[in-house]
Amino acid sequence: MTNQFALVVGASGEIGHAISYKLAEAGWSLYLHFATNEERVKKLMAELDSAYPEQEFMLVQGDLRSATSVETLIASIFSLQTIIFAQGHSLYKGLEETSLLEIRDLFQVHVEHPIYLVGKLTPKLRKNENASIVFVGSIWGDTGASYEVAYSAAKGAQHAFVKAYAKEVALQKITVNAVAPGFIDTKMNHHLDVEARELLLEEIPAGVFGTADDVSNAVEFLVSEKAYYITGQIIRVNGGWYI
Repeated sequence: MTNQFALVVGASGEIGHAISYKLAEAGWSLYLHFATNEERVKKLMAELDSAYPEQEFMLVQGDLRSATSVETLIASIFSLQTIIFAQGHSLYKGLEETSLLEIRDLFQVHVEHPIYLVGKLTPKLRKNENASIVFVGSIWGDTGASYEVAYSAAKGAQHAFVKAYAKEVALQKITVNAVAPGFIDTKMNHHLDVEARELLLEEIPAGVFGTADDVSNAVEFLVSEKAYYITGQIIRVNGGWYI
């Protein structure tokens, strides 16, 4: 049986790690993308190689702030059935203090270059009987957050792209969806003090913070054959925080 390949953009992050493990467990071969944290992704690849010797795992590098780097990334991809975008960074800052460079970085990493990458890789996806694209968006792409205005705008643009491109490629049997996490208990959120975390927890009906595994479970479903009739959707993984 020929291996099915997925590109995990941002495999070096905590959510990207969880998605990579989940997809490998489900039988996928993976392109493991990183921007700068090569050591962490090499360790991930070694663990996956050991656990799943019949599958293939390859490192691909690309800084999504650089157009040249994105072109190199595109040239590194061959057989491909799914793309998962789990890369990115947040920005907690008032809009008045946000620089143009910070706004550009957010949109290049979350929107501009991912969209370009999808366009260039779609012909490879189209060669399959079914294919899929999944973005890890954000609750703030749905509802917006004060002091994360630029980040919310970038995530909102991701969600809009998902809805539009899903219509464009539906007849090609390519699904396009997003998973929109709420508060996920990762290192990115460890800067919050105990009081702030308790206040946030009071707002979440489920009474617990989400985990990277909660996100990866949703992603694994969306790229599976069980979700071939689901497209253009923003799947909220937030414990009822925003409905």
